[in-house]
Amino acid sequence: GLSMMRHGLSRDMRAALFLAACMALLCTASAFMGGSLPTFTPRTTSATAVSGLSMMRHKNRLAKLGLPADQRKALLRSLTTELIRHGRITTTHKRAKAMRDPVDHMITLAKDGSLHARRQAMAYIHDKELVHALFEQAPERYADREGGYCRVVRTMPRKGDNSPMGIIELV
Repeated sequence: GLSMMRHGLSRDMRAALFLAACMALLCTASAFMGGSLPTFTPRTTSATAVSGLSMMRHKNRLAKLGLPADQRKALLRSLTTELIRHGRITTTHKRAKAMRDPVDHMITLAKDGSLHARRQAMAYIHDKELVHALFEQAPERYADREGGYCRVVRTMPRKGDNSPMGIIELV
C-alpha cells in the first residue's frame, strides 16, 4: 500500500515533485544561458502514488474494539458468519457498526457470483454450506440494492455493565 507521511505525501511523491520543480527551474534557466536542456529520468512511481495527491482516505478508520488485530479479525469473522446464518444478532453497538463493512463485502461477493468471489468468501467465512446458500440467495434478494445490506438499531444498554447494545440485521 501507499505509506503516507506526516504531510500527506509519500517519499516517491516528494521525489517526483522535487524533480518536476528542478526541471521547471532548468527550463527557465536554459532560456537565458542558450544551452540545451539536460535530460533527467525520474524514478518510476506507481499510478496510485501519482494519483495520491488528490486521493482521500475514506473508510480507512477501523474500530479497534479493544482487541489485538488477530483477535479483532477473528471476532469480526465469527460475527459476520453468525449474522449471515441467522439474519439478526444482538451485540454491542460498536461491534455492530464494525461488522457492517465485512457483511456488505460478503454480500457484494455473493452478488458477483464468480468462482474467484466464491473463493474469497470461503476464505473469510469457513462454512462451505453457508457460502453456497449465500451465493444462491443473495443475488435475487439484493438485486436492486447497491450496498447497505444491513441495518444497525440501538437497543437498551446491557444490564451488567451498561454497555450500549444494538441489533444488526440483514435488510
